[in-house]
Amino acid sequence: MATTQSNSPLLLIADQSSCYPPAAFQFVADGLSYTAGRAAGQQFAADLPSAETSHVTGQQLSIGLREFAIDRFGMLAPCVLRHWNIVRTEDFGRIVYALIQEGRLHKSPDDSIEDFNSVFDFDEAFAPKALAARIAVS
Repeated sequence: MATTQSNSPLLLIADQSSCYPPAAFQFVADGLSYTAGRAAGQQFAADLPSAETSHVTGQQLSIGLREFAIDRFGMLAPCVLRHWNIVRTEDFGRIVYALIQEGRLHKSPDDSIEDFNSVFDFDEAFAPKALAARIAVS
């Protein structure tokens, strides 16, 4: 997935699409740039394979969004995501595909919304111990 229009109003997409607020859409759009940048620099965590291009898969993006949330919000990451109604990796997929439908992002023929299914368990990924370990490393 890659960004196509950087000035598209996310408020309108959020209003038309779902129960996710505009901030959640902005977070995913920013997180895509973060994830693609890390892929290009081959700085992914051990469980995230590096990408040969700026394209990232749904699985890579889900893991990148987890890292982005922790970098941006620290121990509050799970609270912020829950506040935005993001409680599973499938929620990332719904937001991404709403952005694709509105022309804000584009996908490759191999991409599918199912790529976001159960990439990781939110309770485990954002458990206090896991967060503390991730924050200590950065």
